[in-house]
Amino acid sequence: MKIRDLLTTDKIISELKGKTKEDVINELVDLYKGDDRVIDLEKIRTSVIEREKIMSTGVGKGFAIPHAKTLATREILVAFGRLLKPIEFEALDEQPVNLVFLIIGKENMVGPHIKLLSRISRMMSKDAFREALANAKDSEEIYEIFAEEEKNYLDNN
Repeated sequence: MKIRDLLTTDKIISELKGKTKEDVINELVDLYKGDDRVIDLEKIRTSVIEREKIMSTGVGKGFAIPHAKTLATREILVAFGRLLKPIEFEALDEQPVNLVFLIIGKENMVGPHIKLLSRISRMMSKDAFREALANAKDSEEIYEIFAEEEKNYLDNN
């Protein structure tokens, strides 16, 4: 499962407006309004916010991966957003977050969900990659940075 096949430029927000992590999650979830793959957008929203209450998905180095598994989607959905002004996200390193990658998995597709979380985590562990995303001029450039970085991984299935 390739990120570049799941992520599209219309699911990338280069300037998130949210001031809180819930605002940001809502902005990203809202990208799926009217999407045929969504069964129930509010259940998706609730799943992500409830998962976030269990433990913050702010993994450190300015990055967060809010995610959830739910029966409210027909397939895995992803979105990405960048904050020009980092926000508090209760991250593990206690630093604010400026890069947010949302993953909504199908309840019965645990394997692909975990693979995707792992791949995003590995990509985001690279300082140069995070810096490139932070400095990209728009959604198209952000998408290209993801697509290019993903070429570095051999397990592209």
